Amino acid sequence: MDPELATITSKGQVTIPKAIREALALKQGDQLRWDLDDGGVRVRLVSPLDLSYLRGVEAGLQEWASLEDEQAFADL
Repeated sequence: MDPELATITSKGQVTIPKAIREALALKQGDQLRWDLDDGGVRVRLVSPLDLSYLRGVEAGLQEWASLEDEQAFADL
């Protein structure tokens, strides 16, 4: 793929070139992460969090949050 250029607006906004959007299948609402990298920047697509999975993990951890558990593991 040839290099793509974009211009920063006065509001600090950048339009992602169409070829890049298509190559990464970007769509409205997707999030990008910007990392400084040796004097440049690396932009990566952020995978959305699976909230139902995280809620399941949280629910499983709640069973270990009783007062009895706190007392049993207090000396560790």
